[in-house]
Amino acid sequence: MDKQRLDAILWRHLSSLPYFRAFLRSFEDYFYQGIALQEPVLDLGSGDGHFASAAFERKLDVGLDPWVAPMQEARQRDSYHLLVLGEGARIPFVDDSFGTVTSTSVLEHIPDIQPVINDIARVLRPGGTFVFCVPNHRFPKYLWGRKFFERLGLRNLGEAYSRLFNRISRHAHTDSPAVWQERLDHAGLDLIETWDYFPPKALHILEWGHPLGLPYLLSKKLFGRWVLIPKRWALVLPWRLTRPYLDHPKSDEGVCSFFIARSRK
Repeated sequence: MDKQRLDAILWRHLSSLPYFRAFLRSFEDYFYQGIALQEPVLDLGSGDGHFASAAFERKLDVGLDPWVAPMQEARQRDSYHLLVLGEGARIPFVDDSFGTVTSTSVLEHIPDIQPVINDIARVLRPGGTFVFCVPNHRFPKYLWGRKFFERLGLRNLGEAYSRLFNRISRHAHTDSPAVWQERLDHAGLDLIETWDYFPPKALHILEWGHPLGLPYLLSKKLFGRWVLIPKRWALVLPWRLTRPYLDHPKSDEGVCSFFIARSRK
């Protein structure tokens, strides 16, 4: 992908989200550009609709989410033909309804995940595709705070930091690709392709964005938007911090994993 397109991917997220969220979303946006989504498409965990509005040129068919407030925001963005309030373990559609199911940084937040994957397999058509991404087993191990405490010989404190950061991030799972493959296989889905992305140094930039995110939160509360001044000059620092990583989006040491699976019906 050429520099101009990479710039555009990062900017459409950085100009409207807290930089640490925008940073990670831009990687996932990049990967989706190379994937053909067979219609109709269900986006499981559609949230506020920002990612769908930024990453896809056309509306997705259905957005499914269990939370009312984000869905109201998604409705304003008009990124889906249909928005449905519901849970992933009980998708309110008949068998074989969708050609593709997507889920972008969502499944890691669901404690009882196997029933969700089973129901995704149920609503996929024969040969349909499930595309998703999640943080992996390296995520808690490579956190800057954990490494800091470990260098001081405070291993237990480092592990406690990882647990706290996962709690703040609402992570119920940070599992290896092998664990996800077992879940897919159990549901009748064959793993077609997977890769890791977001290297440890990128994670550290994201990590520091959490305590530094107060201005974004204030802007959202006061003005209804995360980024008050969406101009390059106002965002030059986060741009310079994040943009170089998009030149090489995949990483053998990546703390997140991307998956493409197919129904074996």
